Amino acid sequence: MLTPPDDLPEDVLRSALVREWGLGIASLEYRAVGRGSHHWEVVDTEGGRWFVSVDDLATKRLTLADPLDAAYARLWAALGTARRLHEHGCGFVVAPIPTRDGEPLVRTGDRFGVAVYPYVDGESFRWAEWASPAHRRGVLDRVIAVHAAPAAARDDAPVDDFAIPHRDELEVGLAGTGDVPDTGPYARLAARLLVAHAAPVRRLLARHAELVLAARARPDRMVLTHGEPHPGNTMRTADGWRLIDWDTVRVAPPERDLWLMEPGDGSVLDAYAEATGVTPLPEMLELHRGWWHLADVAEETSRFRAPHTGTEDDDESYAILRSVLEHISTLPAGHLKSPW
Repeated sequence: MLTPPDDLPEDVLRSALVREWGLGIASLEYRAVGRGSHHWEVVDTEGGRWFVSVDDLATKRLTLADPLDAAYARLWAALGTARRLHEHGCGFVVAPIPTRDGEPLVRTGDRFGVAVYPYVDGESFRWAEWASPAHRRGVLDRVIAVHAAPAAARDDAPVDDFAIPHRDELEVGLAGTGDVPDTGPYARLAARLLVAHAAPVRRLLARHAELVLAARARPDRMVLTHGEPHPGNTMRTADGWRLIDWDTVRVAPPERDLWLMEPGDGSVLDAYAEATGVTPLPEMLELHRGWWHLADVAEETSRFRAPHTGTEDDDESYAILRSVLEHISTLPAGHLKSPW
């Protein structure tokens, strides 16, 4: 996120870091990196560096009625899985550092989940920019290792239910009935944009439902997945490639990871099949590609139905909403391609 949350005072965050992790804080500086979570760099009084991630639990809800407690429980389960992966041989997993009580994160107030990570020195990447074929292959090898994780690492991991987060708000927006609340500068713009693209979105929702049934008919194919192994969630370090941002980890079909990595020539899918003996299925690639588009639309719809002020994050979110809606309007369901 480009801007820190308005309703998390810095002294509250500092107190949580001291109390739960025993950090003596010399400096705490906001880092405008990534999307979805807020990040800070911490330097402790002994010169050590740490990376702090804060998630607004309201954005992690699946519906407006979804309790914040449930959103926190899902985040806790995901980060706990990352911790177990790291402890069971997957050293490339940048996992949260346990609190004094052994927890992967803590809750600050009702709305925020706080996690602390080791500061990783290395090269970062933009989310759609693979540095080289070796980059893509190195990450694929690590994804394969995650898919083959031992039961001890996979136990208690969240299971993908294929639900579209904020589906309830998306449906209201698609209906286009009633006045749109003036929640901010993008409220009415986003509402009109969604209504204008309602038909292709509904078509994609219908196709999604068909593909979910196909996925649920094959529980034998479910593996532990990262969920977003794009270049922006990778780092090149002196010790090799690392995978970061594990809040999306789920037990799911392997294509949940593979569709993001495949360059379009079949090379990633072929390499995966050769390494694992599992042939990726086109309909499952379509399922997860379509889910990504729908989740983007629903997330940004929810954002602009809530109070907002027109920050840089809002500007970027509206651009994403427009881009994805325009993309899904160009192709019929069953022929989805990535717009990036």
